[in-house]
Amino acid sequence: MNNRVILGLVLFVQFICALFFVGQIAVSILGLPIGPIDWTYIELIEIGAAIGLLIGIVTGAIALRSARARGQRAEEALRQARSAFRDVLDDRFTDWDLTPAERDVALFSIKGFSTQDIAGFRGVSEGTIKAQTNAIYRKAGVSGKAQLLSLFVDELVRDD
Repeated sequence: MNNRVILGLVLFVQFICALFFVGQIAVSILGLPIGPIDWTYIELIEIGAAIGLLIGIVTGAIALRSARARGQRAEEALRQARSAFRDVLDDRFTDWDLTPAERDVALFSIKGFSTQDIAGFRGVSEGTIKAQTNAIYRKAGVSGKAQLLSLFVDELVRDD
């Protein structure tokens, strides 16, 4: 919450600074009759605006650095989750004593590919893929693709 307040204040200061500079340009271009303002006040306002913009740059750089760090942490967590999922797949495939061909077919099936797609990837007939998927389902103790996938989802989301 504290960071949001700081960022909000910085954005507000930047908005006021931009408003000042744009207003000054608009007054010049449009020739609006604004009474003379003492140059010392104008200088102080410009210094304050410049400082506000510099604060915005620094705050933006810090926020960007923080966002990149969060992104890197998220990528690392995703890498670990992928690794954990792959480990779960390998463990189950070993427990079920799947052949290398059945492992490939099971992986493609879990990824959501159709029988026709898997047959095309593997260069075999759809009948072969159907036979292999039936063998996978029998060895895994499930009746279809949805139950096969749910085995892995349940494994990943269960609370130990």
